[in-house]
Amino acid sequence: MLTARFDDLRPGRKRSFGFGEPVGTVVAHTRDEVQAAIIEADRIAQEGFWLAGMISYEAAPAFDSALTTAPASSFPLVSFNVYETVINDPEHVDGSGRVTKWTPNIDEATYVSHIDQIRESIRQGDTYQVNYTLRMRGRLDGDAQALYRDLIVAQSGGFGAYLKLEGWQLVSASPELFFRWDRSGKLVTRPMKGTTRRGRFTDEDNKLVDELITSEKERAENVMIVDLIRNDLGRVAEFGSVAVSELFAVEQYNTVWQMTSEIEAQARPDVGLYDVFAALFPSGSVTGAPKAATMGIIAALEQVPRNVYCGAIGVLAPPTSYAPRAQFNVPIRTVLVESRSREAEYGVGGGITYDSTSGGEYAEAMLKTEVLGKSTERFTLLETMRWDPDSDGIWLLERHLDRLANSGRYLGFSLDLDAIRTALVGLSLDDVARIRLLANDNGFSVESTKLVEQRSPVRLEIDVVPVDPRDWRLFHKTTSRQTYQDAARRHPGADDVVLINSEGNITETTIGNLAVEIDGTWYTPPITDGLLPGTYRAELLEAGQLRERSISTEDMRRCEKLAVINSVQGWRDAVLD
Repeated sequence: MLTARFDDLRPGRKRSFGFGEPVGTVVAHTRDEVQAAIIEADRIAQEGFWLAGMISYEAAPAFDSALTTAPASSFPLVSFNVYETVINDPEHVDGSGRVTKWTPNIDEATYVSHIDQIRESIRQGDTYQVNYTLRMRGRLDGDAQALYRDLIVAQSGGFGAYLKLEGWQLVSASPELFFRWDRSGKLVTRPMKGTTRRGRFTDEDNKLVDELITSEKERAENVMIVDLIRNDLGRVAEFGSVAVSELFAVEQYNTVWQMTSEIEAQARPDVGLYDVFAALFPSGSVTGAPKAATMGIIAALEQVPRNVYCGAIGVLAPPTSYAPRAQFNVPIRTVLVESRSREAEYGVGGGITYDSTSGGEYAEAMLKTEVLGKSTERFTLLETMRWDPDSDGIWLLERHLDRLANSGRYLGFSLDLDAIRTALVGLSLDDVARIRLLANDNGFSVESTKLVEQRSPVRLEIDVVPVDPRDWRLFHKTTSRQTYQDAARRHPGADDVVLINSEGNITETTIGNLAVEIDGTWYTPPITDGLLPGTYRAELLEAGQLRERSISTEDMRRCEKLAVINSVQGWRDAVLD
């Protein structure tokens, strides 16, 4: 059984390692013990051991008495497990783990009042930015390691960490690097500041990214924290070595886009691990600026400890390893579980500036909790195509490949598009066939079956269970087809079923797009109503044979003609039963 593991799930960088039973521990419960504990942990690592552990946010005053926090709880300020060996690519546990009934520790009215107080502090010049947070609380049902497995899959970030400490379990799906300290002495930090939601499809996603990158508020927040961390690094850096290596980069995660910047420096030869923490801790991205004054405001408003949230979780490696000397994440997107009571806590928040609105900040905080309920369903991208000797192979091949590439980028899949194209172009069949392509991070497969032409007209029935147009799965063709299968089961006598959205407009059928003739013009529902961007649909729109508009069920019932369209069966007239 693992007592610690670390996972990087970023595309192209995937790596996992873990540790079994520890051979020792290093723990500090009081601020007076913090310095000695960190120096001891560093010494043990230099003697050839691995250490995995954490530093609580409430340890901050031990590094600088000017830093203020809420009173510490029974949670340790420093805790490291000591290990002799590392386990590469460990398997995840089976089973399930989830937290039931997450409840915020404050109501929205209190949150709004606190934001107003922060804005007043900014107006008076006491601070420039405050990273204000709240706590979601619930109870763990099942296995904490299973919860960790599901959270890191839902987040797909680079700095996942699970730790089992005495009396506690830490489940962190953090996307944020606190610092990496290489053997050469190079220190790298990568603070996150700036968030927006993911779109449902590529065009919407790109628009949201552009809005994030050009947002004066988000850029100002990011620059403020970059300047703070540059100054912090200067306390342990060789003169002139502090540099911003990347500014305003945008990183993709399953539920949000995050703006990040990277600052690096060369540590002086006399610097030890305690010195690095004394200079940087806690990360400016989770406090605000100026750090000391702002932490006082945070303590007065939040009034409860953050514990590991916004502290640091990481690994110290022995000199004989290829790993960095030390690497720590910033524990955001992190669940703290008290092992005996199984009570769970999840911190969430954001940077507040004078331009912030209480409603907008509360919405952003709630957005960051979506990873807690994100589906971890395993699925594969799917393309179904028509191979026809009259079309010299696959009909609409380029449109299928473009859609596949767009969905792959959206989902963070690493697809070998050149190999997929080669396999599809190289097909040689005797007759018209249905081609089924499955593709994901692990590769792809292609299979063909004889195509049976379906009858026309298609007899349609309208479903009564609406789809949610906010559901990203509607816009990408995958093996996750429960919505369509359920609709088909509800209408066993129909050839196909028309889906509707929560606005009462039609969207698509279970196997194709819809075309509706109204007043002599053929229309199809817009993508934003919640439907798959079909390849034949795109072809007809580009040719001017279809136009987009929302279509109510009443519009459909009164229409002159009706058709179901897809790239396998083409255009088929339809009737509504």
